[in-house]
Amino acid sequence: MHNPEVSYLAGPEDEGRRLRQILRGPMSVSYSAMKAAKWAGRIRVNGEPAHTDTVLHAGDRITLEQGEGQPVYRLEPYPLPLEIPYRDEHLMIIDKPAGLACQSSRNHPDDSLENAVFAWLGCPENFIYRPVNRLDKGTGGLMAAALSPHSQHLLQKALHTPDFRRRYLALTDGVPPEEAGVLDFPIGKAPGATVRREVTPEGKPSRTYYRVLEVRDGRSLVELELETGRTHQIRVHLSHIGCPVAGDFLYGREDPERFPGCFALHSAALELTHPITGERMRWTSLPEWAAKLDPAVLSVDFH
Repeated sequence: MHNPEVSYLAGPEDEGRRLRQILRGPMSVSYSAMKAAKWAGRIRVNGEPAHTDTVLHAGDRITLEQGEGQPVYRLEPYPLPLEIPYRDEHLMIIDKPAGLACQSSRNHPDDSLENAVFAWLGCPENFIYRPVNRLDKGTGGLMAAALSPHSQHLLQKALHTPDFRRRYLALTDGVPPEEAGVLDFPIGKAPGATVRREVTPEGKPSRTYYRVLEVRDGRSLVELELETGRTHQIRVHLSHIGCPVAGDFLYGREDPERFPGCFALHSAALELTHPITGERMRWTSLPEWAAKLDPAVLSVDFH
């Protein structure tokens, strides 16, 4: 009898990625489970044993077989009150608190959004966390999580298409040179860095649309929408034009008094086509730091 498996079908957005990136990312396999499966030869690509450095292509089928009596996940529940604007059997929409890590890791083994969702769902057996889009630890707001492998696959295919749109609000230190425009600068990993990114000619194409909603006291309220989804894309692009996100310790100036453990970037609107019913759905959210801003400029809309 075979042990239980978890599987994932690589899409176009996964072309050229390493197997370990998929295991730790979309498949949400814990580091310890990935390491154990690797040494036991329980990780396969298209049915063949594979090393975690394997370069993947669209259409590849990745499977991870659980060890005897070994769940892929060893999660502790984190009983954090969550705002869940929507949930059905296929997906859930989460309004993530700023300052909360999106996924459990060595640094956040039991206090991440993954742990909180596990607790909110009642600690189900064989729980698999399937975030469709991720937010940086310091970013709050709306994100989607799939509740089945099929809906996860369909929603990930829809990312960065008209069927899955996101709008962000950012408060920046500085004023963009134009009231609206496109930030079209390639982004790559900074030399010697593990996390930090930078604009570099060798980077991947990256496009961010922006519109300035309000300027006050040298700061700007900016609405943004991503065409691509690079790591830290909004933060890197705004910093590159001299307008870093307020409170951003990595690309601007930390502000622990006003933005403790977070910064002024918020996923404020999410619009998607339901992967199963085809219904067009939309949610909005406003950050706490927007409370003192003019309500007339805070209407984040899609057009």
